[in-house]
Amino acid sequence: MDKYCVFGNPIAHSKSPDIHAAFAAATGQQLTYEKRLAPLDAFAQAVQAFIAEGGRGANVTVPFKLEAYRLANALTVRAQAAGAVNTLLFDEHGITGDNTDGAGLVADITANAGVPIAGKRVLLLGAGGAARGAVLPILEHRPAALVIANRTVATAEALVQQFAPLGGEGVVSACGFAGIDGRFDIVINATSASLQADLPPIPASVFREGTLALDMMYGKEPTVFMQFAAAHGAIVRDGLGMLVEQAAEAFHGWRGVRPATAEVLAKLR
Repeated sequence: MDKYCVFGNPIAHSKSPDIHAAFAAATGQQLTYEKRLAPLDAFAQAVQAFIAEGGRGANVTVPFKLEAYRLANALTVRAQAAGAVNTLLFDEHGITGDNTDGAGLVADITANAGVPIAGKRVLLLGAGGAARGAVLPILEHRPAALVIANRTVATAEALVQQFAPLGGEGVVSACGFAGIDGRFDIVINATSASLQADLPPIPASVFREGTLALDMMYGKEPTVFMQFAAAHGAIVRDGLGMLVEQAAEAFHGWRGVRPATAEVLAKLR
């Protein structure tokens, strides 16, 4: 039986084992998938121990995505672009690092929410690891504009410099939260503000009737960002669909089979 796991600290709350068990059952794949609490100062050792036990692959969550990036001896293009790794594949070549977060986000927007990104104005809030992973997959869908807004403008500008060549002339731009101008078709909260029940300091004018506002965080109740967006006419989504879709992308990378996600997402809801 092939073994997989998710590494994190904390990890008790993770829904990943339920998601991957459902994928395996639906696709007839024989595997086990468990949660593993990795010590904060011994992530690499935890991974090596799992490989020694016969582990075939792993997901990586907070706070180890940068360490996983450094640990991998081969990286996919999207992992290189993100500068972070959330999916590891173990084989005779060593450790391959991938990043399925951005692909999961885009799949949730385009397939589950039914909102095309092509030709749309997209606002990405934040310029940390979560935002970085999203930029390349969003640009692959050819938005009319991608504005990256962040507290520290220099961090957002560094992302623009990295990704501008891929987006086409003038598509990607950066600003501070106070400098956000105009309305957007899609607004993505990739900041950690929702963890503190906080709101990124953005103007209500970014939303119009029917804007899709997606928070990468999820919980039992709508986040403060979702409540704010909904109050100004937006259609809101949390990060649960993204979680399921990035898991499906990882599962496909490991097993070569792409699981259907609708039923699993409905069950988690």
